[in-house]
Amino acid sequence: MTRLLLRAHRNPFTTPSAARVLARNLVGDNVGNLVFSYAVQRTLSVPGSSVDVARLNRARTLSPEEITERYDHVVIPLANAFRKRFLPNLDAISETIEKLEIPVTVVGVGVQSAVGERVRAPRQVGESVTRFVRAVLEHSPSIGVRGEWTAEYLEGLGFGSDHVEVIGCPSMFLHGDQLPLRRSTRPLDPRGPVAFNLSTYLPQMAPVVEDQVARYPGLVYFAQDIQTLGLLLEGSSDRTVIDERLPIHADHPLIAEGRTRFPLDATTWMEALATYPFSYGTRIHGNIAALLAGTPAYVLAHDARTLELARYHQIPHRRIDVDIDGVDAAALYAEADWTPMQAGHAERFGRYSAFLHAHGLSHVFDPGQAAGAQAFDERIARKTFPPPVGEPVVGVGRSRALADRIRSKARRVVRPDRQRA
Repeated sequence: MTRLLLRAHRNPFTTPSAARVLARNLVGDNVGNLVFSYAVQRTLSVPGSSVDVARLNRARTLSPEEITERYDHVVIPLANAFRKRFLPNLDAISETIEKLEIPVTVVGVGVQSAVGERVRAPRQVGESVTRFVRAVLEHSPSIGVRGEWTAEYLEGLGFGSDHVEVIGCPSMFLHGDQLPLRRSTRPLDPRGPVAFNLSTYLPQMAPVVEDQVARYPGLVYFAQDIQTLGLLLEGSSDRTVIDERLPIHADHPLIAEGRTRFPLDATTWMEALATYPFSYGTRIHGNIAALLAGTPAYVLAHDARTLELARYHQIPHRRIDVDIDGVDAAALYAEADWTPMQAGHAERFGRYSAFLHAHGLSHVFDPGQAAGAQAFDERIARKTFPPPVGEPVVGVGRSRALADRIRSKARRVVRPDRQRA
């Protein structure tokens, strides 16, 4: 039996309560982390193999010596790990890899940067990234990155195309070379449901939130950050309110009126999004989760890490750092074309599959390996997962007053040409 160790924040077969998820931060600050680790674990769950999960960068995890003794291969899915805030974790992972004596495969890592002519990061980030990539390449033929900008960034550090492969995000290949999508030919119903996601640290999104909350009574906000989970469970947060129009405080209508959901796992997240006709917002994995559920999605890209993935996978998108005016669900739904994304998906999957094979890894989409995916799905189906958190947690008096004030203000600022959207 091939024994794989997967870096992930938790095993997808566990069913922790919302309180436990919050207390132990079992989403790694962002529930989007669960989507790509879920996809990789399912993809590698071939018959005759076992996949265990560990964080790799915590003191209580296995030692490098124990990993070498117990496992045949370490697989590390990552997101925007090349950033200043993640450096302690990246250095800890590098230290572990340097002491291993077994193969290591990194899938889907990316750089976090503003969008410009070149992708840049602070020098201290480059030093840690250089150490990490060198450690990986001592145990691997190449490193898989999310997009062309990350490849360009690593080339600037001395790692060229011989060792760097652009493979996108492994989450997009949950279904292999298939990417089914349900889309009605009718316009989006402004009175019906619509799924929205948001990076709550973006002040430029405040007027968009204000407008969309007022315009779409069926809009539901799918939150991803651990602070919002705390807000939903405890009714308060110590987060600085940078703009009251953002759903980062208990009196915001999306919070107070029960129009926010926080999924605790990838399974219930995709199940919930499957019931919506459209998803849009700034969260790349919030929209990928929708696409995997068959729901059309649109990315509002604001930095290199989201834009390079949207471009690589040809997900409909708009750069809100240069064009935020007129962001509206119905208009985005009407203008988007998901045909290129679907048409190019099989080729992109082929590239991902070849990458895994080059690293000595079989997957459930290989001939004769489908039983592994079926066993994974059946095990998931036997579990009872807590539903997404989303109940109002504060009184309604003050909240309704604020909601009415925000709606009233939004109606005053809506342009006549946008009222028809």
